[in-house]
Amino acid sequence: MSTNANIAAQFLAVAAEQGSKPFLIEHGETVLTFADLESRTGRLAARLQTLGGKPGERIVVQIDKSPDNVLLYLAALRLGIIYVPLNTAYTAAELAYFIGDAEPVVVVCRPGDELSVRELAGAARVVTLGPAGDGSLFDSIPENPAPVAHCGADELAVILYTSGTTGRSKGAMLSHGNLASNALTLKDYWRWSSDDVLIHILPIYHVHGLFVALHGALLAGATMLFHRGFDPAQVIAEFASATVLMGVPTHYTRLTATDHLTPEACRSMRLFVSGSAPLLAEAHQRFEEKTGHRILERYGMTETGMICSNPYHAERVAGTVGYALPGEEVRICDEQGSAVKQGEPGVLEVCGPNVFKGYWRNPEKTSEDIRADGFFITGDIATMAADGRVTLVGRAKDLIISGGLNIYPKEIEEAIDALPGVDESAVIGLPDADFGEAVVAIVAHQKGADVQEEAVKTALQDQLARFKQPRRVVVVESLPRNAMGKVQKAALRQEYARLLD
Repeated sequence: MSTNANIAAQFLAVAAEQGSKPFLIEHGETVLTFADLESRTGRLAARLQTLGGKPGERIVVQIDKSPDNVLLYLAALRLGIIYVPLNTAYTAAELAYFIGDAEPVVVVCRPGDELSVRELAGAARVVTLGPAGDGSLFDSIPENPAPVAHCGADELAVILYTSGTTGRSKGAMLSHGNLASNALTLKDYWRWSSDDVLIHILPIYHVHGLFVALHGALLAGATMLFHRGFDPAQVIAEFASATVLMGVPTHYTRLTATDHLTPEACRSMRLFVSGSAPLLAEAHQRFEEKTGHRILERYGMTETGMICSNPYHAERVAGTVGYALPGEEVRICDEQGSAVKQGEPGVLEVCGPNVFKGYWRNPEKTSEDIRADGFFITGDIATMAADGRVTLVGRAKDLIISGGLNIYPKEIEEAIDALPGVDESAVIGLPDADFGEAVVAIVAHQKGADVQEEAVKTALQDQLARFKQPRRVVVVESLPRNAMGKVQKAALRQEYARLLD
């Protein structure tokens, strides 16, 4: 039999070497040791089997961050069932789409959501898991653990839904090989070791917190200091016993704003990583001035994991995302896929073992975004220096990144355009000191219609996750257009640049 490529097997092998060493510490107490992972994930995987879980099927998970959530993820990997995590902010209307598209055999939700989720789940079994370990998931846990499923490198491990410019989310299919290649590369590139202690402050429903942070700690045999939310003072207090922090720009902005961030507070830290959204050069500078540490910025996507990183030992240049990671190849092309001249902006494309297998049940979009030679078209505009250093200069379409979360305006515009009295809308991102960008909707009303800002906001509350809802709604008679009839969002961003001041 060929080698088992199930990434859970790699995690458990490292865990066996670490033994009783703390794996997950919360509020100063050890909640999980590495030795616990074998037994706890084995029995939880057996529980998933009783619910109909088996290799190749899907499990949709929309629950709060907790140690049990981590165990559930590892149990799903162990069983070979495809894990589909969802942002806890998604509404019932959004959840209905994900369940209908993924067709899971099991849905895990919060206890308070059980009744509404059952109405959406169809034939799927619905179980619950609360932040304190409450809920029906742990009912009737079998004594005998399920074995680690034998998986090939190309077999799917996770489906991550990423918003699309058409308004419909797409499920990015990531294999065990995709996850392992990226995690092993980062382990070496960022010098992970079993001596590391990671402060985990990120959500665990997307790439940064679930893969980059969690996988790094698991493969290195490193301890995690687990936070369910983000409190700058608490995080800074833990710097004394930690070595690594991963966050989004909002985290670093808030840390820098405190009086407690000093070189002395950071004396045991070796690495600060920022990602999920661009970090302003000024933020780099302020953090370095207050701590003596230079943040390492990297770049990745849902479909690929990490693509580029500033180097660990060499110069970390503010405003750039560094170099293509070992084993990956990046190029800068025009829309037809031809290379642009060195230093000129173009679309960044990437090829390597980290590139996903395509979009779930969407071969048309897959063939559109992955070229025949295997390069994935990121849609992000970048330049590349002579030495290979990559700088992002623009973003795909009109993507908004708020607090590290991707928001595609089309989905919000479709919801607004369906409201009574609305003629059309344009959703833009405006600068926000805390979140990087905030969502703002410019709404053109129909002739004679009375459209009010608060009414639009209220109507969207049950349709869109909170992070997608507009901070402000500006009602106008018409939207600016160019000679081709296209709405000029750049002009709107300029006109309303000071709206949130």
